[in-house]
Amino acid sequence: MKVALLLLAAGRSTRFGGEVPKVYVQLEGEPVLLRSARRLLQVADPRRGEGELIVVLAATDRATHAAALVPQLQRLGAAIVDGGPTRQDSMRRGLAAAARDCDLVLIHDAARPLFPVAAARECVRRAAEVGAALLAVPTPDTLKRVGADGCVAGTIDRSDVHCAQTPQVVRRDLLERALANAKATGVDATDDVALVEAIGQRVAVVAGSPQNLKITSPEDLAIAAALLRSGAEAT
Repeated sequence: MKVALLLLAAGRSTRFGGEVPKVYVQLEGEPVLLRSARRLLQVADPRRGEGELIVVLAATDRATHAAALVPQLQRLGAAIVDGGPTRQDSMRRGLAAAARDCDLVLIHDAARPLFPVAAARECVRRAAEVGAALLAVPTPDTLKRVGADGCVAGTIDRSDVHCAQTPQVVRRDLLERALANAKATGVDATDDVALVEAIGQRVAVVAGSPQNLKITSPEDLAIAAALLRSGAEAT
């Protein structure tokens, strides 16, 4: 089955701070976005006829932060698409650019450059079987429900609670249905497979990795750099 790889990089990085969005900052000598793209090609490489890579950028970045990267991404076989005002809009635009012979859609945050490749491949396999799959890890912390008064209102049983990661993979026809349903019902989800959950679709869970961190702060960038230097990133 062919896979459309949607690499989402149109966010504004408000929590990261600074003038340069986090996906364009250097991580051990390479922009985070480019590192994520190269890693995705280990899952399904369009140059081997396994699918296609579609990079969704903020339109305003093309002539600024992304100007030097676009030719490099295109040499990797990537199509470049302008993103929308929300994650779902960006996903919808990326999906519209995908070839019709792509059966599965893999969605990945460009700000997760160290995702485990083997687990991502397993995510593709499980999505082909079930219809949708995501990487996730059990939450390591005790979870507290906090009331409006700022005090603990209860403790949540964490035994079956997982933290969602990307990549997430969905069968193309299901994702199209889910996006249409979200538009019709006004749903705006921050998690991609939540859209297919909303239409009653089962979602398989594949073990992710704690090292599959999402870079949201300079501290996260420093941790990712340390993992790369030590050779301890997940494979």
